[in-house]
Amino acid sequence: MRYFAQVRALLWKDLVSELRTKEMVSSMLIFSFLVTVVFSFAFEPDSDTIKQVFPGIIWAAFIFTGILGLNRSFINEKGNDCIMGLMSAAVDKGVIFLGKMTGNFIFMTVMEAITLPVLFVLFDYRMKGSPILLIIVVVLGTLGFAAIGTFLSALSVNTSNSEVLLPIILFPLITPLLIAAVKATAVILAGGEFAEWSNWLTILLAYDIIFTVIPWFLVDYVLEV
Repeated sequence: MRYFAQVRALLWKDLVSELRTKEMVSSMLIFSFLVTVVFSFAFEPDSDTIKQVFPGIIWAAFIFTGILGLNRSFINEKGNDCIMGLMSAAVDKGVIFLGKMTGNFIFMTVMEAITLPVLFVLFDYRMKGSPILLIIVVVLGTLGFAAIGTFLSALSVNTSNSEVLLPIILFPLITPLLIAAVKATAVILAGGEFAEWSNWLTILLAYDIIFTVIPWFLVDYVLEV
């Protein structure tokens, strides 16, 4: 219980800081709206092409905007050597990872909850599947992205070009997650059967477990670098 209380304390610090500045969420929302508007002008809403590319548009908006938030996750801690204060705290380094990961997940979820309805409206898309299943896919995809993204953000924060390095090392690792998320989203939007999307959902779940547990064990060595 004390472990999760420490995670909650770090999460609360990030949430309060964001509520005061609104830097991360506001910049993510602006960027997501920009991506959405660009795609809306690139494709005709009533064309058959939209049915094929709409799942990819959703996740392109989510992933590119999420990277913007991940870049600020640990960079904000570099001011006044706050990151050294976190590392010097008498807590397990896994607490820092879980607190930051949960914060990134919440910030991305807020962005997605606002962006997703806008996408449906701008593209005049009528989904045939279950909205609950779509939400589950988005949550699982976001969780995996936040987990590996937070870990790599911690890995690259001490480099001189961290904002450039993070996308370079992140994209190869999230490729399986992105493929599974897009495929599952496409099947669910089209109202596909259970057998068509269940395997993709299993991949998402396995990815989330693997890339949450492994970084949790390794983050101690990353932050010491």
